[in-house]
Amino acid sequence: MKPITKSAALLIVLSATLIGCADKSLLSPDSSQAQNTTPQATTSAAATPTPTPKSTVKPIPTPQSTPVPSATPKPTTAPEPTATTKPAVVGNFSKTKSVTGDRVPYSWYYMKKKTGQVPDFPKETKSFTADQKAVWVGTGKKVYLTIDAGGPLIEVDLMLKSLKENDVKANFFISGNNIKKNPDYLKKLVADGHFIANHTMTHNDFNDMSDDQIRKEITDFEALYKKITGKEVEKYFRFPYGHYNLHNLNLVSSMGYTSVFWSTAMRDWEPRANGAEDPYNDIMNNLHDGNVILMHQGSLENMQALSRICKEIKKKGYEFGIVSELHT
Repeated sequence: MKPITKSAALLIVLSATLIGCADKSLLSPDSSQAQNTTPQATTSAAATPTPTPKSTVKPIPTPQSTPVPSATPKPTTAPEPTATTKPAVVGNFSKTKSVTGDRVPYSWYYMKKKTGQVPDFPKETKSFTADQKAVWVGTGKKVYLTIDAGGPLIEVDLMLKSLKENDVKANFFISGNNIKKNPDYLKKLVADGHFIANHTMTHNDFNDMSDDQIRKEITDFEALYKKITGKEVEKYFRFPYGHYNLHNLNLVSSMGYTSVFWSTAMRDWEPRANGAEDPYNDIMNNLHDGNVILMHQGSLENMQALSRICKEIKKKGYEFGIVSELHT
């Protein structure tokens, strides 16, 4: 009986140990994963199960190696985020970003429609009062050709010849500094009967100026114009770059000026890919009743296309008008 009990006892002990192993295998996946996954994530090469307890010590240095991935913060310090400031530089709006009320900076634009249809304009215009004198489009079969001369004066003789041959009177918004350097330019325009308006003295952004600086920009132009021509300048004005705010619009209006915006413009301060075809197509594809066209004297392609543009606009049955005929 004793040998039987010994073997039975042995069987009992063996079965108990096997059950104990089975229990560990069922309960340990969570704990073993906690041990095994960390080394696999950090030391992807832990091959045998026996070193896993040792590899639990190895993961300790790996957090120290995580500072090496400090390369990851580099994207945050890379120059890419600074690119967000680039658009602000165009109008220097970064200086007025936190401004509210009537000092909020605006940049004039229009939303083009099909040829022959008057574009849509900024929602701000709906809040303009009668005292905020501004025009941007007329009515009927009239076109108002406005030429800004705040930059280089290119192909002046070609421009004057094109306008004269087509019997077109244009509206010129000239900066005082350009007149100061080129008084003969102004004299030729006046002699040919073109309309001259105030485009400030220095062609700087009004949204960056104080009220006194703005007044000086306008009155200095007035004094220079009178000195060269002997006449008072007409009370029509254009904001440099089309940048304005409601406070400045009020200020300019209080000085007796009507601000002239536009209903057609082009990126003509840059070279045109297709030469004179580009300004021609830009204007003819957006031609509409009361069209106030903005083009820049500093664009060679504009000057080359000017005569053709004038001829084609007249063929479409339009007359050329002066901005003083526009009503606010």
